[in-house]
Order: sequence, then structure tokens, then C-alpha cells
Amino acid sequence: MKLFPYAHATHPQWGMAANLVLAQLRAQIALHGYASSPTLALLYITDHYAVHAEAILEHLSAELPEITDWSGTVGVGIASNNVEYFDEPALAVMLLELPSDQYRVFSGVAPLGLTFEAHTALVHADGHAPDVAGLIEELAERTDSGYVFGGLSSSRGRTVQFAVSGDGNVKGQGKASGVFSGGLSGVAFGPDVTLVSRVTQGCLPINRAHKVTGVDRNVVLTLDGQSALDVLLRELDVTLEQPREALQAVRATLVGLTEPAALADASQTIMRTGNFGSDVLVRHIIGLDPGRAGIAVADVVTEGMELAFCQRNVQAARADLMRICAEIREELEPQEQALEVATALAQSEAEAAPHAARGIAGAIYVSCTGRGGAHFGGPSAELQIIRRALGDVPLVGFFAAGEIARHHLYGYTGVLTVFTGK
Repeated sequence: MKLFPYAHATHPQWGMAANLVLAQLRAQIALHGYASSPTLALLYITDHYAVHAEAILEHLSAELPEITDWSGTVGVGIASNNVEYFDEPALAVMLLELPSDQYRVFSGVAPLGLTFEAHTALVHADGHAPDVAGLIEELAERTDSGYVFGGLSSSRGRTVQFAVSGDGNVKGQGKASGVFSGGLSGVAFGPDVTLVSRVTQGCLPINRAHKVTGVDRNVVLTLDGQSALDVLLRELDVTLEQPREALQAVRATLVGLTEPAALADASQTIMRTGNFGSDVLVRHIIGLDPGRAGIAVADVVTEGMELAFCQRNVQAARADLMRICAEIREELEPQEQALEVATALAQSEAEAAPHAARGIAGAIYVSCTGRGGAHFGGPSAELQIIRRALGDVPLVGFFAAGEIARHHLYGYTGVLTVFTGK
């Protein structure tokens, strides 16, 4: 599989940014080693451009007539290789060359049909859609792998998704012209499209996990038989007699929830790395219930779950991001390499250069809006970590209001997925 052409640009005028992107894409298509006949495009725009979504898609698709299928969404920030754009007008595009029978674009008006054997899927979702978590779980169940990846659109204004299939003819799209709001959209991939995907967490447990022994929907009443509020205050070393300090500490605290069926794997990951694994779902504490000595969290909790109080941690986030990149490299790079390949990858100038030996044609990174460079120590620091670990690979993505991996909806995580050449 050849490298996927990709490009990104920022400019106050969307037309200028789009033309800069087109120039980069055309230059790469002409290069040896890059895909010369792509048909699928991923398009991500920041919310500064959301009001121009239809015009942007119309312009790009007219200038790239060979691209018959489009998918993407809006974010308060978008990402590309080694760079992120926050609070500025920007767009990023990646062109994928895949067998036409191995992918399908879907949307709310053109759902994924039973005629296509989906192995996995890239999903863009509207967080305001009713029971969006249930929709994601249902879609995952319709794939052979049970694994989907992506995120919730994020915007301070209009929330949009892009979905165009077959020369702009998505059945039933009507006047939408490939730009939608609400529900799910994305790209389903067949079994011959090989992907490697990992989830990275950004929170560190404060103490050991506790078993949920009493709960009323989303209000946790007891942990290990003790009142949940007392356990929380004890672990934060605060008291309600000093409400200001207590409130400040609680606001900086989240909960990590683990389903009973995943407890063994989750415990092993925490013991091995000190960080949460992908089986842990991080949720906000949305209130305290002094009358019942309970804690309200932003999800339905059931007895038997494990709950660990946690806080966002820069060092843990950096270490865990490097860990998943190392896992991806280890899975893709062969144990034995030809001398010329090993030499090329070892050269400092080539360390970040695209190379077929890495086995990565392109990558998609979806991170939380609460992460980004500021959380990692500086502008674009999160994407720079990925580049140092994976090298200079084609990459696009966005910062989401919730991240999707497997059949779960996460928070404060990053989901890194690479298309392999194997």
C-alpha cells in the first residue's frame, strides 16, 4: 500500500486554505511512493469554517473529481502530522487509495446496508443525538470485529459531518449536498483493509479501585460498603467543613469505571503501567448528594463495577501516548529487516521521513478537546510525540467532544489508528 497524500492549512479565508491544501495534495500525488489514484477523502475543519462547510466540500470535490467518496467532521481543533490547530480557521485532508469493494461511506440518510461486510468503521457522531452511546454500540455489533473508532463532533457553533459516496450521490441526501447534522456518519472498512488501533488515557488513579456496592442509576452510594462521599473526601484529604477547598478538589477529580467482565485486564494494565487501560471509562463527577452521602457521575453505574478516583496528569498522558505508539511500531515492524532498510531507518535525517518499512500508509488521530498541546506542555506537543514515535507518516484527525473506540464512548483519551501496508 502506498502512502496516502495529505495536507493541512490555515487562513482567514477558507478559499485560500483550500487552495493551499489542493496544491500540497497534487504535489504529493505526483511523487513516487504516494498513492496516485485515491478515491476516498477524509476532511476535517475547525469550527471557524463550519458556516462554510457546504462551500468547502463543493470546492474541494470539484477540484478533485477523481475523489468519489468523502467523510469527515468539524472540531474545535484539528490535527495533522506534527501540528494541531486550535482556535484558528484551518482544514486538513487525507486521500486514501483503497479497493472500492472494501469501504462504504454511510450517514443518517444512507445507513450501512446489510450487503456490505463491515469489519470495522471510522465513526463521526453528533453528541446531541439521542442515545448516541447506544447508536455506537449498535454499529459496533454490526461489524465483524466489534471495533469501531472515531469521535463526537465538537464545535462552538454549527456541528456538521461530511458524507458523500459514489460521485456525490448518497441515496436520499437531497439538498444536504453531503453536509449533515445529527446521528452517525463515517466509513466502514472491509476485512482486506488492515488497521491497528490503540487507546491512550490521560488520567492517573489517585488510589486503588473500589467495588461499587450501592448505586441509584448514576448516583454512587457506597464503595466497598462505605459511603461513597466519605471515600472520596478521604482520598482527596478534604472535608466539607471547608467547602471551598473541598469543592475545588472535587472539580479536579474524575472517576474511572470498569465493567465487571473487564476487571482482570484493567487491573493488569494498571499494575504494569500505573495508567488506566482501554477497559476503563473516565467520567465527570457532576454533583454530590450529602443527604445520601453519594456521588453523582456522568454515566449510569451498576453494582459490581469498579470505580477509581483519578485526575488528569501530564506525565501519565505523555507516557501512555508513547506506550501505544511503541506498541504500534512493534506490531508493524518486522523482527528481521534487510540491511539497507535498517540503515535507512537508523539515519537521523530519515528517522522522520516516510518509509515503506514502517508499514504505515496513513493514520487518524482523534483526541479529546481537553487534551491538546496545552495539556502536553506546549503547542502541538501531543502531535510531536506521535511524530517522534512513529516517524513522518501521513496523519489527520480532530479534537472531539468524546472519543470512540471498540463499542465505548470515552473521555480525556486519544484514539490512534493506522492503515498498514500489510
